[in-house]
Amino acid sequence: MNDKLVFLGLLYFVQGIPYGLQSSLLPVYLRGAGHSLTRIGFTKILYFPWVLKVLWAPLIDRIGTKRRWLVGTVSGLALTCVSSALLAPEAHIWGVAGTLLAMNALASVQDIAVDGAAVGLLKGRGELGLGNTAQVVGYKAGSVFAGGGLLAVIDVAGWSWMFLLLTFVYAGVALFVWGAPVLDEDSLRSQQQADVSRRGGGQGADIVRPWRVWKKMLAVPGTPWTVLYVLTYKLGEQGAVTMFPLFLLDHHMTARELGFWNGVIAMAFSICGSSLGGVLLAQCSIGALMRRVFVLRTISMVFQSSLLTVLEPSPLMKGMAVLSMSVQHFLGGLITTLTFTTMMHCTQRADESVQATHYSFLATLEVLGKLLFSALAGWLVDWLGYQVAFLFFLTLSAGTALHVWTATITGALREHPLKQPQ
Repeated sequence: MNDKLVFLGLLYFVQGIPYGLQSSLLPVYLRGAGHSLTRIGFTKILYFPWVLKVLWAPLIDRIGTKRRWLVGTVSGLALTCVSSALLAPEAHIWGVAGTLLAMNALASVQDIAVDGAAVGLLKGRGELGLGNTAQVVGYKAGSVFAGGGLLAVIDVAGWSWMFLLLTFVYAGVALFVWGAPVLDEDSLRSQQQADVSRRGGGQGADIVRPWRVWKKMLAVPGTPWTVLYVLTYKLGEQGAVTMFPLFLLDHHMTARELGFWNGVIAMAFSICGSSLGGVLLAQCSIGALMRRVFVLRTISMVFQSSLLTVLEPSPLMKGMAVLSMSVQHFLGGLITTLTFTTMMHCTQRADESVQATHYSFLATLEVLGKLLFSALAGWLVDWLGYQVAFLFFLTLSAGTALHVWTATITGALREHPLKQPQ
């Protein structure tokens, strides 16, 4: 089990690096250069490859092995880092945007392969909780390493040296994956599936007849409720997490302070929340956990929204802001682990031939819900102002809490019980 956790954690770590660069570095850089919140919000379009990944997920399910896909994508990420090291963001902003777009495209393909490997590797309730904790914690640790670390040390190390460091990180991980023994079983299974396909099995036909794949996916028990949930569970939180740091940048903190408190400390709390989620899942029912945590998240957003009325800088306000961001990230990390565990358990009910595609479908919707609202959040703040916009975010968060609470009573969440395999 430890080998599985190290393998998954490391891959999700390098997968989180492009997100950290874009979510923590780019908004602060553009805001410091005088760009509007609307324009900053629209940089989320660089995440678009994550929305499209479900289109090529069936190919990854059926062509080649997970090992080859992972080595290829991680090696490609190393090459994009070399390209980024040759560009100066002040003079080549569009070139930097292009490399970030390429990194997102490669990371999205890597995500399909590693998710498919995780679905096959993790067995039973205990492994699901710990495995998804490794997923969320690894991803966020990569985000902190790239985003918070880069903001803190870029004056010392410089842009080019930072990307050269990332090049060596990706190259090392590619070599590790190439020799990882945990994928030996997946390679054997892929060979057996290829043999069946050559003997006239139906999987090859599914590639050219994608409606068969969709029919299989939508027939998986629990999929309709999970689809609606992953589209909406982060809406209010995502708006607050995206815009509150920029409010602090406008009124209370410097970019360096914000990089430390939001990019490092708050993300550390998020990792702690994600880790706690894996522990709690082994002891409590997921419905009871989700019901309580969503209510706590709504209360924390009430507290954060109240801070928007304070415009004068003060040590007390700065302390309350750091506390608010830390609590919000802690609860957000806990909710993310619960959500991805629910998604993976739902996927494990699917036919093995569509499991990676099914999970990629759910994960794509999860990203789509966050991405669309993040892109619009800046426009909402520019149009309505911080206070009214955050009231809207709070309403969305309360609505999600009510949706989850109702689901635990009516039985919708009980469609996803976490049971040990027979």
